[in-house]
Amino acid sequence: MTRAAGPRGGWLAVASAVALAVAGPTSYADPAPDGALVAPVQALNDALIVAMRSADSSSFVARYQALAPVIERVFNLDDVLSASVGLAWPTIPASQKAELTAAFRRYTVASYVDNFNSYAGQSFVVLPQTRAIGPGEVVVQTQIIRTGKSPVNLDYVMRSNGAGWQVVDVLTDGTISRVAVQRSDFRQLLESGGVPALTAGLDRKFENLSGSMTD
Repeated sequence: MTRAAGPRGGWLAVASAVALAVAGPTSYADPAPDGALVAPVQALNDALIVAMRSADSSSFVARYQALAPVIERVFNLDDVLSASVGLAWPTIPASQKAELTAAFRRYTVASYVDNFNSYAGQSFVVLPQTRAIGPGEVVVQTQIIRTGKSPVNLDYVMRSNGAGWQVVDVLTDGTISRVAVQRSDFRQLLESGGVPALTAGLDRKFENLSGSMTD
């Protein structure tokens, strides 16, 4: 997969080994994709297209600043991070949590800027089918349409909360969970040096992706 054709990077490096089983029978009713459910995903898709189209004429910093508020609104990054850390999350001191959360937010935005960094006629389509996977959790299915190539399936696990529907996980090919891949990646750093090591690791990833925001 080429850059801007779809998501790539560290969270896909071990994707073939880490999958989330979301297919198969479920006792939950599959709701119709109403406007409130689909709107956050559509807003993200629209922002990504703008970033891709402007990649040749704008800096990483400009695209980062444009995408950051959209990603922070569309995603429940606190829930994504706590799920990625796993059982250790409640035991982390508040000061370390704050530093880790800030590093995770920077890294997440930078990863989207880096992944979607060129435009070659791609478009995003939100499919009419949704899939309920738990109380208050629904999968919104999308595709990245690429000229002369097969579509890329990119699905979003949405959770309803006080802020409305927000993304709490991203599934590539309908099964590969970003949270699961991050949990595997984070575990190694947590075991080697605790939260400071994970925070430093995310900062290094951010610097590698962004060039420390110097452009």
